[in-house]
Amino acid sequence: MKYGLLIAGLLSTCALATTQTQAAASQIKSNYVASNYAKTKYPLVFAHGMGGWIRAGTDELGVDYWYQILPDLARNGANAWATRVSPFNTSEVRGEQLLQQVDEILAITGAPKVNLLGHSHGGHSIAYVSNVMPNKIASATAISSPLKGSPVADLIISAQGTPLEQPLVGLINFGSKAIVWAQQQNPNSLPHDALGAGKSLSQAGSKAFAQKYPLGMPKTSCGEGLAKENGVYFYSFSGNSTLTNILDPDSLLGATGLLMQAPNDNDGLVSRCSAKYGKTVRDNYNWNHLDVINQFFGLRSIFAPDPVDVYRQHANRLKLQGL
Repeated sequence: MKYGLLIAGLLSTCALATTQTQAAASQIKSNYVASNYAKTKYPLVFAHGMGGWIRAGTDELGVDYWYQILPDLARNGANAWATRVSPFNTSEVRGEQLLQQVDEILAITGAPKVNLLGHSHGGHSIAYVSNVMPNKIASATAISSPLKGSPVADLIISAQGTPLEQPLVGLINFGSKAIVWAQQQNPNSLPHDALGAGKSLSQAGSKAFAQKYPLGMPKTSCGEGLAKENGVYFYSFSGNSTLTNILDPDSLLGATGLLMQAPNDNDGLVSRCSAKYGKTVRDNYNWNHLDVINQFFGLRSIFAPDPVDVYRQHANRLKLQGL
């Protein structure tokens, strides 16, 4: 009897572990499919940026990080997945978390490869995975990612060694746990490292990361990377506006944009040159750093293209590439 209980306990533990693992990545489905326009050969796997999430809140009352983007892709035939990693941690820790979820998605779908798309710090995550296991990656698309770092991150880590360090790190790590909790997950289910995150996105940290994981990375200050390396296709797109809609809560990016070395050529957090990765689709959308993921709630300049349309078109681009 005791062995039966032991076996049952082990099976329950395994089942729970499987449930928690699968919960890390979510397949976004649609009640109907309107077209096959975005139906790529390989699944589309999205990696959020620093402080990101899949859905904050409940299914009935929640906010998706990729606001309205993934459901639209699913309606147009895409096999779309959103992943969850530590909101604040180093590029390599977050990259390893993404890698594990990619392996799970491959196992679930039976696909031999995936198409990766990463926003902001998520660009570092997809770069890590593309370098570590390029044989499982069809394409990697960096979206407004600070691949050469951000002066805003440098400003934050300048608090290191000062009386501000501990309160600031404690506050950010608390916020990181709150983001995980808001997704109805155990706040301690993911590691949190505010200082490590800041160092990773600093200009020095990003330079070291690019040297260690070079596929797709530009070799010049504002040039493109190779469009294809080790069998992986690389793309990027980004905006270069800061204040795009005064009604949008992200208007604070108008202030942070002034801290950049190119104050009139950035999205509030990332310069146009820092966002270069592989082949540039476009680097001057009239978007700021959050407009590119259709936040908040789709508010943007009336003269800017709809991000939902741009992602759908990019999926079609990958489809036509046979990806």
